[in-house]
Amino acid sequence: MRSLGFRLTFAAGAVLVIFVALSAFALERAFRDSARSSREERLLAQVYLLMAASEVDDTGRFSFADDLPEPRLGTVGIGLYATVVDGAGKPVWHTHSGLADEPALNTAVAPGARRFEQVTTSSGDSYFVQSYGVRWTTPHGAFPFTFTVAEDLEAYDRQLGVYRRSLLGWLGAMGVLLLVAQWFTLRWGLRPLKRVADELTALESGRQTRIAGEYPKELERLTSNLNTLLAHEHTRQQRYRDALADLAHSLKTPLAVLRGAMRGDDAEATKAAVVDAQVEQMDRIVGYHLQRAATSGRPGIGAAVAVRPVVERLTGALAKVYADKAVKSGIEIDTGLQFRGDEGDLTEVLGNVIDNAYKWCRSQVRIGAAVTDGNLVLTVDDDGPGIAEAEAKRVLERGVRTDETVPGHGLGLAVSRDVAASYGGSIEIGRSPLGGAAVRLTFPAP
Repeated sequence: MRSLGFRLTFAAGAVLVIFVALSAFALERAFRDSARSSREERLLAQVYLLMAASEVDDTGRFSFADDLPEPRLGTVGIGLYATVVDGAGKPVWHTHSGLADEPALNTAVAPGARRFEQVTTSSGDSYFVQSYGVRWTTPHGAFPFTFTVAEDLEAYDRQLGVYRRSLLGWLGAMGVLLLVAQWFTLRWGLRPLKRVADELTALESGRQTRIAGEYPKELERLTSNLNTLLAHEHTRQQRYRDALADLAHSLKTPLAVLRGAMRGDDAEATKAAVVDAQVEQMDRIVGYHLQRAATSGRPGIGAAVAVRPVVERLTGALAKVYADKAVKSGIEIDTGLQFRGDEGDLTEVLGNVIDNAYKWCRSQVRIGAAVTDGNLVLTVDDDGPGIAEAEAKRVLERGVRTDETVPGHGLGLAVSRDVAASYGGSIEIGRSPLGGAAVRLTFPAP
């Protein structure tokens, strides 16, 4: 049952079958009780008619003043029988039938009481039996009698059979109609899922690049996240292609210089110096493009990353690297602040910026973070010489360093800039309250 439509149809059909079966049982039971109650009332009416036509003389002798009030009582084999017994249970009158000796029809009932029951005779036939006890008062005394009327179950069973067949026929027909209606309803309800499946097939075959169209709100988040994921993957692939193209283009000049130097007549020392310079340049270029190609960018889905633990981990590592400077670092970041993106990207951005702060500071670095105007703002301040306003934008370019005497490739801030840009953020360099440089990183808040 891997098909969702089949599972829903099967479940709905099973529920419907159970519902129809229980409904049939309840309706049949209600009709049976109603028919039984009707038989009880009708037999009680027959008893009242017998009592109305009865007479008892002063000696307690029982008789009928007129003909029997119900003609069927005098017809043999019609299925309706009656008997009258005295207080001792001795029959004083009965219809002509083989039931005269049946104990169920010859049982006395206390005066004023009545009893209705279903009994089975010695021959195996079943009857509804209604008995009513009376006390007949005459000038010479009171005489107890019990009037009993019995009716076989043939007509009752036939009536139940007709009702049961009619009930099952109608319920079965309605059940089939409901199954068909449910099938169409489920097909209509699952149509958006089929559309999503068709669009995914189109994506796999390359006929389209995103999921289009409007979907119910239950699927809207799914389709939106899929589109975001597809766009993110497309951006990543485009970044890889651009990085490789840029790398190839950037290496053309150093390679041309090397080729020219090797073919020239310069001294070996001069050639070696040229080779060293160009190899170093190519190393910076390759490092930069590899870092840029590895940038993850803002994902469409995934868990957010807590900022403070990343900062604490970086400052702990850098404190060991620059142990000779004894840098005092302050972290002003709330534990609840989060970054929506790849933890590696956050580590790369902050690692480059904080490393520069440790490298150039005199003795103090301060790192802060806050959510401002819907953006996550990270600030890194140091008390070093700072960066002149005219140099602030230039140092964000690849390979640019403000002091060539300090080891490095001039790629750190450029990589941080590219990572921030891939998340829709930015990086700015200004003057720190501590006297040095202040680097401000801005990302969309999660």
